[in-house]
Amino acid sequence: MARIDSLDQLRNLYPEPRERSRRKVLPALDVHCRSVIALSPLVMMASFGADGRADVTPRGDAPGFVRVEDDATLLIPDRPGNNRLDTLTNLIANPAIGLLFLIPGVDETLRVNGRAEIRDDETLRQLFVIDGRPPATVLRVHVEEAYLHCAKAFMRSHAWDAAHFVPRSALPSMGEMLRDQLGLATAETQAEMMQRYRETLY
Repeated sequence: MARIDSLDQLRNLYPEPRERSRRKVLPALDVHCRSVIALSPLVMMASFGADGRADVTPRGDAPGFVRVEDDATLLIPDRPGNNRLDTLTNLIANPAIGLLFLIPGVDETLRVNGRAEIRDDETLRQLFVIDGRPPATVLRVHVEEAYLHCAKAFMRSHAWDAAHFVPRSALPSMGEMLRDQLGLATAETQAEMMQRYRETLY
């Protein structure tokens, strides 16, 4: 057997999950979920287009940049990016969203699944003003599931261990990679790109 295409085939290859793993999915945010969200400066956001294709994008800011409106609702500012609007376009077609909250140095993560709506209410935008600049939009996420995820992936990857960090010089600059991929005549230097990023963070 090579390709697995049925649930029975799949389940036969793995032991049953522990009772604790079965029961840990919560229908709303509890005090521990709130704590993780308050400490998290980085969240991975999954969305799905009208064509069924999945996409994952990072969202980051100061710890706690994702606000808990109530036990069943999160607010996430949409800071300036590349203006492709991949995630927002997906959410218009399909409001399903998956979030993975990360805390540097902590191997456990928090997974939140739900449905999102894109808002441009001035009252919501004003909650997230930095340097006088509000986000263009705010995502209001209606939580359907929330649960803590074990540390194994981060333990195996040594993701937060500085001894395993890869030097930036191991890769060409972003500008060089884009030059090669797009057939551009010149490449923006890493220093130029980082300066442009700093000037447009908010």
